[in-house]
Amino acid sequence: MPVLIDTVAWVRIEDGRILCARPRGKDVFYIPGGKREGAESDLETLVREIKEELTVLLDVETVAHVGTYEADVPGLQDGAVVRMACYTAGYRGELTPSSEIEEVAWFSYADRDKVPPVDQLLFDDLKSCGDLA
Repeated sequence: MPVLIDTVAWVRIEDGRILCARPRGKDVFYIPGGKREGAESDLETLVREIKEELTVLLDVETVAHVGTYEADVPGLQDGAVVRMACYTAGYRGELTPSSEIEEVAWFSYADRDKVPPVDQLLFDDLKSCGDLA
């Protein structure tokens, strides 16, 4: 049975670019978000992770599912798959990287190779529907 890594991610697009974050000590950027803890819902996980990573509060009234993606995880044991449920949402506060985030960046489709395979699937969809420059 392959290992499933269950994650949620916040899709924030401004001016045709998507918000990405690089965790401290890593050289890869990710769509902000993370793994659920215990019996958390997608929404609970999303709100907690984004507050932890970017110090903003998501507006739960505006959360909308944009897609769920699955891909193999490079560098992990054979058969590990990450599932990423992606949501858009408005937010309150100022986007500020927390102590666990080294750097944030706004990526266009040209930066697709800087993110993991599961994030690349999202990039492809966003590009095909015209949301990503």
